[in-house]
Amino acid sequence: MPRKTVVIEKNDGGQRLDKFLLKTYPNLPQPVLYKCVRTKDVKVNGKRCEPSQRLSEGDVLSLYWQEDFFQKAEEAYDFLKAPTALSIVYEDENLLLLDKKPGLIVHPDEHYHFDSLIARVQHVLYDRGEYDPKRENSFAPALVNRIDRNTGGIVMAAKNAETLRILNQKVKDREIDKTYLCVVCGRLPEKEALLTGYLEKNEAQNRVYISKKPLPGGKSIRTRYRVLEEKRDFSLLEVSLLTGRTHQIRAHFAALGHPLAGDGKYGKNAVNKKIAFPYQALCSYKLRFAFKTPTGALSYLNGREFTANEPWFLEDFRRFP
Repeated sequence: MPRKTVVIEKNDGGQRLDKFLLKTYPNLPQPVLYKCVRTKDVKVNGKRCEPSQRLSEGDVLSLYWQEDFFQKAEEAYDFLKAPTALSIVYEDENLLLLDKKPGLIVHPDEHYHFDSLIARVQHVLYDRGEYDPKRENSFAPALVNRIDRNTGGIVMAAKNAETLRILNQKVKDREIDKTYLCVVCGRLPEKEALLTGYLEKNEAQNRVYISKKPLPGGKSIRTRYRVLEEKRDFSLLEVSLLTGRTHQIRAHFAALGHPLAGDGKYGKNAVNKKIAFPYQALCSYKLRFAFKTPTGALSYLNGREFTANEPWFLEDFRRFP
């Protein structure tokens, strides 16, 4: 008789067997797992299996390894320490579209912080009874996209594993359009243009560098913009990312000599002191689902467009003389 029998639930389906078991049983060393598979101490539906086998909802796993490897540490649920304040743009049974406020991190960083956007999402869903870690083997509600701590705008959160898989693929395939508003220093010579270049990321400095010529290890970038308004020596832009790289908007306009107002990393300190913006003037304010390939359970979202609340910096910008 197996020491434990596990029935694969909906949120666990589609995963590789080895990935599922390593996430579900953190005390199980990876070499031991592979040995158990070879010696048939792990079976799927009573049959021999491979570590790479994809699991389906309803599969039954028979596990024969020693009891110690089944032990799980008691969960303290750090997400319950986070506030539950969320600005929800749209919600259904599969996902949340959230208007993240500047200053809030999306995930805990290396300086671990209990208050993050994902912690708030998990706390809210837990309180509603829509998420219970004890009922899940390996899934937790997760963010599909992320934006910088000091940038505001729409972030997608998946309530189930199928939604997370679909939207991650759609982001990768560039089938979700995101439009940004930002205020840059100065007035651009062209009121509408497609900017191109190459971006190199410096992990140690947590910043990127832009060049017009290819860089070793650099990635090509394309940024489209349109000037909406001009006030004093500042311009309000609508920006579309045709590639989605780290700090792309902030670094690309800084490389042109038009950094974002309030940007402490890529901007101009003298200008920032004068306008006293608390954050960079950047917001991911519009999101459109533009699916070109089959989308399964999320096909009802195709063609729908969602807009965040008016960015905090618009009122300040429009007060400029």
